Amino acid sequence: MPFSVSGSDKPKAVTPSHRVSETHADDSVRPQARILVVDDETHVRAMMGSALERQGHLVKLASSGREALEAIEKTDYDLVLTDIVMQDINGIALLERVHAQYPNLPVVMVTAIHDISVAIDAMRRGAYDYVLKPFEREHLLSTVQRALDHRRLLEESENYQQSLEQMVRARTEMLRHAMEDLEHSYDVTLEALGDALDLKDSETEGHSKRVTAYTIALARAMGIAPAEIKVIARGAFLHDIGKMAIPDEILRKPGKLTPEEQEIMREHCARGYHMLRKIPFLAGAAEIVFCHQEHYDGTGYPSGLRGREIPIGARIFAVADTLDAITSDRPYRKSRSFDAAREEILRCSGTQFDPGVVETFLKIPNELWQELRSEISGQNKRFSTFEMANPPHQRPA
Repeated sequence: MPFSVSGSDKPKAVTPSHRVSETHADDSVRPQARILVVDDETHVRAMMGSALERQGHLVKLASSGREALEAIEKTDYDLVLTDIVMQDINGIALLERVHAQYPNLPVVMVTAIHDISVAIDAMRRGAYDYVLKPFEREHLLSTVQRALDHRRLLEESENYQQSLEQMVRARTEMLRHAMEDLEHSYDVTLEALGDALDLKDSETEGHSKRVTAYTIALARAMGIAPAEIKVIARGAFLHDIGKMAIPDEILRKPGKLTPEEQEIMREHCARGYHMLRKIPFLAGAAEIVFCHQEHYDGTGYPSGLRGREIPIGARIFAVADTLDAITSDRPYRKSRSFDAAREEILRCSGTQFDPGVVETFLKIPNELWQELRSEISGQNKRFSTFEMANPPHQRPA
């Protein structure tokens, strides 16, 4: 049965609202939703409020747009029913404010303006639906229910999206930890492999760890990205892995090598590369292993690469390798000072070494190299060689 509602929607004096929620006739009925009814005609908003309360909803009545905004700021509503033509803030302005601040709060326009352009404009501005006066009670209630269902679906969708995002974040974090654990296991294995190489070539015991520490420090000073530093560190540590395929009588020969033996010894770059290149985890490191004996001026081996043709990791390693070679004892000579190493590296800038790498190297004080050497040589190291590749604030305590 239709309501007797046919308001003209002309401006009229504002009738103050009681600003209280109506109570249910039956307190045992559980409210379904909080609904704000906004209309400057007292009998219209009272009739809508009464019809909605009989459906178990909690209803708040407001006589103007300003009063409605004040109510929305104080209470969370599930739906707004509003007239269009009202004093102070009209229904369209109220719709825009609500839609901007509470995009999931549906707004239904209830008005006597029979103009399709007004309805279309309201929908474009974010209204969920448009109900014309006079209206049937059942039509009003069905529109309200559709709007509430729409609101519920939006909330369920958002909750699902949030749950999905949380699950993705949790799974991503689990995967990150798993990859870190796997990476750590790889690095522990590589360190064990390096120790085995040191046992085979006792002349250079500790060399792989020292030169890796020097390479990491130099790469960090050059501003190399942390992810790339890890790759460079592995290449530096495994640079001599190909020597495991060199016959012991050549590798451990105390005297000078013959030209034929030198050729065999030079094969360790390619042998090491072929050992590592098939392992995806070490593909980047394999390139450094292959190129670590190249010279900046093209006089190195095995390919005679020149300048930037040589991977940056190999160019950095070349300086670090020479630093350790000069400052370490050898059967045929005693170690020299870090100052002597600086002079030799500077002398070979542009020929054996990349001038840019040398420039950065010369800015680093000798105390840092001495500290790293002592740390690597110590028996109670706080972290492994590869953990040095992490920035200081990321190192384990």
